[in-house]
Amino acid sequence: MIVFTVMLSSFAFYGWQIIYAPNILVDKNDQLFAIPKNTTFKELQNSLYDQNIVNDLVSFSFLAKLKKYDRLIKPGMYMLRKDMSNMEVINLLRSGSQTPITLTYTSARKLEELPAKIARSMAFTESEMAQLLLHDTTATWYGFDSLTFLSMFIPNSYQVYWTEEPHEILDRMKKEYNRYWNDDRVKKSKEIGLSQTEVSILASIVEGETNKMDEAPLIAGVYMNRLKRRIKLQADPTLIYATGDFTIRRVLNKHKEIESPYNTYKYYGLPPGPINMPSIAALDAVLNHKNHSFIYFCASADFSGYHVFASTLSEHNQNARKFQNALDLQQIFK
Repeated sequence: MIVFTVMLSSFAFYGWQIIYAPNILVDKNDQLFAIPKNTTFKELQNSLYDQNIVNDLVSFSFLAKLKKYDRLIKPGMYMLRKDMSNMEVINLLRSGSQTPITLTYTSARKLEELPAKIARSMAFTESEMAQLLLHDTTATWYGFDSLTFLSMFIPNSYQVYWTEEPHEILDRMKKEYNRYWNDDRVKKSKEIGLSQTEVSILASIVEGETNKMDEAPLIAGVYMNRLKRRIKLQADPTLIYATGDFTIRRVLNKHKEIESPYNTYKYYGLPPGPINMPSIAALDAVLNHKNHSFIYFCASADFSGYHVFASTLSEHNQNARKFQNALDLQQIFK
């Protein structure tokens, strides 16, 4: 009886340990754990062992099989907390209760750059995203064309699930686009005489001109003045985009002769699509542009990143000459 009681107590205590004792990230910090699609139970065991997540793999595996978790592995990104028990982690993984991750993209000059920027945070591959994003019919499905589709993507950080499919991410980005274009912004767009897409195109030019967002409404005001007076925009960032050489630091006369619908030195009005993915600050700068008399601006000769503005060509030529001289002194010739 004594032996039996001791054995029973031992088994009971071991059973309690298997179920309730800390076995996950013992004396470690909380950690995200990824389970890709089609992961087998053996692969899951190997991942837990290789990443030093599970302390006693045998007890985890025994309870997982007892609870039939080995028969249905749900993919996802899960937050495992330090000192979780086998029961806690198995229940979490069985439930499929993923932890949202942060999807962030802040810049892109062309649509072709987006698949890599999005896929690096997700379970799907760059190729899978590119196959959908760059398909001939996708832009049309969301109400854009191939040249304007980039304007649907509002640079920001978004909470998503790691296992979401490419089409789910695009659907989400369209919702975020619609959320940005609330009634107030749509009203402002109509008041300044630009469509939502045209606001994005002009904002992309403003974004290309400056990273000083406190002067962005001033620059946007210059371009609005030019559009209203039917003066060519003559925006250097559109020329750089047309060349495809984004290392250019000094726009030359030869660049102004490039045959491209993005050459705003040759053609009036806005180019056919955005030249980058404009930030919310740049979009708002266009919608809330400053009303003034300036129709010219050029970079400041002090290389501060700011610009100097002018209402007359003679004044602008003086400002431009100062900047050209500053470029010469810095030996920046292209």
